[in-house]
Amino acid sequence: PQSSEEAKAFVNAFLKLSMPKKEDKAIQDMLTRKAVVLEHYAKKKTKQKRKKTKGFTAKQRREMRLFEIEPKQQRYAIFLPLHQLWKQYIRDLCHGLRPESQPYIVQSKLLKADLHGAIITVAKSKCPSYVGITGIVLQEFKRVFKIITKEDKLKVVPKFNNVFSFEIDGFISYIYGNKFQLRASERSAKKFKVRGSIDL
Repeated sequence: PQSSEEAKAFVNAFLKLSMPKKEDKAIQDMLTRKAVVLEHYAKKKTKQKRKKTKGFTAKQRREMRLFEIEPKQQRYAIFLPLHQLWKQYIRDLCHGLRPESQPYIVQSKLLKADLHGAIITVAKSKCPSYVGITGIVLQEFKRVFKIITKEDKLKVVPKFNNVFSFEIDGFISYIYGNKFQLRASERSAKKFKVRGSIDL
């Protein structure tokens, strides 16, 4: 066992090594207290920057033909199961389309719904050749719909100057393409305003 003098000398030497920046007088002042807090300088951890994964550019997507549907896949019958899934999705979204359902609430939900798989018809158009085109929506872009018809023909129909309609469980909804020129992802966050009447 060490004597009190040896213990004191050990503590003084230890503190001098541990706190070289402190003067002897400051160390002695600290020894007069019962608790001694040793300074510890922790090394600052450098944060590693996360590398963002870059996706394909629009040009690269076009070159790779990621969104193109092969001619052998352009068949109406192939996409009928997609339409059945879409109908179930709409029923779940609107909590069932019943006669007592309020049309305004249903319409507001349909405006934000995903239309991939819906059977839509061009009801009105400034271009007469588009009127009557009916088919399943395969792709929706900002300005056009890609539709597969019962004749297994892929039609690209612009939204501009066209009015579309679709029916589900007896509920018919109309879409004015001029006010619908948004991507599907953008529509889900957009607030649509009620209009009294809209002309083409």
